[in-house]
Formats: sequence, structure tokens, C-alpha cells
Amino acid sequence: MNAMANGIPWLTIITVLPVIGAAIALFSGKHARGVAQVTGALAFALSLAIWLHLPGDGSIGLEELHTNWVPSLGIQYHLGVDGLGALMLVLSALVTLMSVDAAHRVHHEPGFFFALLLLLEAGLFGSFTALNFFHWFLFWELSLIPAFFLIKLWGGPKRGPAATQFFVYTMAGSVALLLSFLAVFYSTGSMEFGQLAAMAADGSLQAQVTAHLGPVMMWLAIGVLAGFAVKVPMAPFHTWLPAAYAEAPSPVTMLLTGAMSKMGVYGLLRIALPLFGAQIAEIRTPLLVLAVITVVMGAWAAAAQKDLKRVLAYSSVNHLGYCLLGIFAIAVPGGATVAVGTSQAIALNGVILQMFNHGLTAAALFWFIAMIQFRSGGLRGIDDFGGLRKPAPVFAGLMGIALFSSLGLPGLNGFVGEFLIFRGVFALSWVAATFSVLGLLVTAAVILTVIQKVFTGPVPERWAEFPDLHAGERLGMAPVIGLMFLLGVVPPLIVGHVNPTVQYLLAHWRF
Repeated sequence: MNAMANGIPWLTIITVLPVIGAAIALFSGKHARGVAQVTGALAFALSLAIWLHLPGDGSIGLEELHTNWVPSLGIQYHLGVDGLGALMLVLSALVTLMSVDAAHRVHHEPGFFFALLLLLEAGLFGSFTALNFFHWFLFWELSLIPAFFLIKLWGGPKRGPAATQFFVYTMAGSVALLLSFLAVFYSTGSMEFGQLAAMAADGSLQAQVTAHLGPVMMWLAIGVLAGFAVKVPMAPFHTWLPAAYAEAPSPVTMLLTGAMSKMGVYGLLRIALPLFGAQIAEIRTPLLVLAVITVVMGAWAAAAQKDLKRVLAYSSVNHLGYCLLGIFAIAVPGGATVAVGTSQAIALNGVILQMFNHGLTAAALFWFIAMIQFRSGGLRGIDDFGGLRKPAPVFAGLMGIALFSSLGLPGLNGFVGEFLIFRGVFALSWVAATFSVLGLLVTAAVILTVIQKVFTGPVPERWAEFPDLHAGERLGMAPVIGLMFLLGVVPPLIVGHVNPTVQYLLAHWRF
């Protein structure tokens, strides 16, 4: 095993920690939330330590390797993270901590609820640290189980169909992904991401696949893309998302949008582009069309909703569409010039920053909706309120900051990632960037409409005494809002750590 200088297997520890916490929470009854809080805080501290101990050249670090796991099947216990993986660990730990804080009104089987929440966190950690397909796919699939039961058992009135749709869609995508990788394993005998990426870069991966199976490399790429497209999601594979986000309890929705949706974007960057970059470059134009549709359709669909959770659900589709836009735009066929390489780096930095910023902001917004529902007896219609700024000025102010972050207001974290994506993509595909601007304009209209209808205007009599945030809620939300300002003003806090990984990845990808 090769871990940190002191030999401690940090990535194994951070993955196992939530599992231990889940086992304790399961039998802790009313104290389960406290167990989850302690576990989440420890996991967050570990994720920060990992983030601060990355190699300076952007390569994979903190590796743990056991080659004798199942060598006959190409299965190795291989963990490691670079700037991308470590940032996703920090995001997952942060959003889980926020979710646990928001879930302080779970009265039905709290032990089981928080155990499932921690198991979902373990699934996220495992997915973001595994470097062998078998190990990675195990956690990819295991994360579905707690998410399904959290929606099914604690969701809204239509939780049954929503949970089933969520599970069936994601399982269908996983089957396509699995079949493609089985074909790759049959052809190469390897499941190692690094080894397969090196083979793709020198052309031997396609040569071996063609020699064993014929000219099917493009179909394998499409299978992998389909698996990740469902998870992100990308239009037209997005239809499971609004129901799942709306029916899931808000603390669970926070995890679904804040961290779990990033598994799909991460998969595109860790697996799809390194292994199938040449094939993605061949179908770059139709993929960019789908990305633009995801951006614009997500924004227009959000504008048509009356349920606040569905507004934010479709808004999440729109925001993750920017990540897809950046990813597909950088797949420029052939050798890249210096100017193209610079634009690719800018766009990829923007994609990774957008992943983190959207996770933080979207989770915070669903947290605010949970507070609104509690104060209103479950109401969350955009037309159910009005003038809440007067009885609850702190609530309105803090949620307004989160909404403006989602809108992309300069000075807040949501602006920087989107700006970098558009700055990079415009030089790589100005047509796609131009049409995607429509998504920005419609998103601005959607966010301003929410602010207008919920917080401004005359106060309905029944909301005259709408409770403002109490001290505990202000304390919980303060660091989240503070982070939005900090990353908006000092984005190098993330970009400085991520850019070496971006340069390393682009130097090793082949389009």
C-alpha cells in the first residue's frame, strides 16, 4: 500500500467512517442525529486534510493499492485522488453535514433515516476515490440503495412512483455503463482507470477492442455516455429528476442535487473523456446540441413551475447543463493549438468550480425550502406567499443571497464557474455558447420571479407573524453563506488547487 508519507490509508478511513457511524446511528434512536453530526464533522475534517495533501503536479495522490484482491479478473483495490476527486470529497462531506443539520425534525425511525444518510455519504466517498472499475461500480450502485429508501420511506405523497422512477432510470444507465466496461475488460483484461486511459492515449485501447469485438468502440462510448447522462442528468434523460427532487424530503434532496448529481459529471471527467475522448470528439456536435438543450430547456421548464422544489429541480438541470457544455466543448478533434489548449483549461477549470459551487448553492436553497415548509405547514407553492421580507428579514436576506448566487451574480460563488465555462467555450464553440446564453437570461427571470412573489409585495394576513430564522438556524447557515461570498471573491482558493489537475488531465487526454 502506498498512502501518505506516514502510511495512513486516509481514503479507506474516510470511506469506512460513515459506515461505522451508520451502524451506531441505527441503534441510537433519538440520538441518531447527534451521531450523524459527529460522523459528518469528522468526515469533513478528513476531507479537508486530504484536500491539503495533494501532489503539486496535479497527478493522483494518496494512492492505496492491493494488487492481490482478485487478480484473475483484473480487480484491484486501488484508491487515489487528484484535485478533482479531493474537491468532490470536500463537497460531499460538506453537503452531508448540511443535510444532517437540516434533518432535525425526523420523528419516524430517526436511527434508520440517519443510517441511510451516512451510507449514502459512504457511497459518494467510494465513488470519488476508486481507481478500479469494479470497486468504483460497486459504490456507484450501492449509493442508489439508501437514496431509494430515503425517498420511498420519508418522501411526499407521490414518493412511491418517484422512488421507483429514480431507481429504474439510474439502473438502466448503469446497465449500459456495465456492458460497455465488460466489453473493454474482455478486450484488454484490465479494469484500471489509469492503465486504460494510457492505452486510449496511445491508440492501443481502440486497437484491442476492434481486434476482439470489431468496430464497436463508438457504441461502447455511447453506452458509457448514456450511463452518465442519466445521472447528471442530460436531456432527454432528465425526466426522473423533478419527481425525485420534489418528493424526497428536503434534507435528502440536498444530497441528491448537492453531491449525487456530481457523480455523473465526475464520471464524464474520470472515465468517459480519458477512455473515449476520440469517440466523444467524433460526435461532439450532437453532444453540444444536447448540452445546449439541457441548459435552455432546464431554464424554461423551471419558469413554468409553481412548486418551489420543482423550480429548483429544473434549475439544477439547467446549471449542470453548463458543466456538460464545458465538457463536450473541450473535446476538440485532432491536436490542440496553444490557444485551444488555453481555452480548454479555462473551460475545464470552470466545470470543476461549477460542480462545487452548484452543489453548495443548490443544497442551501433546498435547506431554505425545508424551513419554509416547516413554518407554513408544508406549503411550498410560489404563489402561496408574498411579502415575507417584512416579518422575516433575516430569512429573506440570506435566502436572497443564495438565490442570487444561483442566478450568477458577480461577487458570489455562482458567477465564477459559469463565467469561466462561457469564457472557455466561446473560443471552442461560439455557436453553442451563444445559444446557451438564453439559459442565463431565463434563469435570471426565474430567480427574480421567486424573489418577487415570495418576499416582496403586501404581506398576506396569515403570514404576518411568519417566524424569522432563530439563532440555531442562523448559526448553521452563516458559514454556508460566508463560503458563497468567499469563493465569489477569492476563487483561487479552489482554482489554485484544481488547475494543476486540469493541466495534468488535458496533457494526458487524447481527442
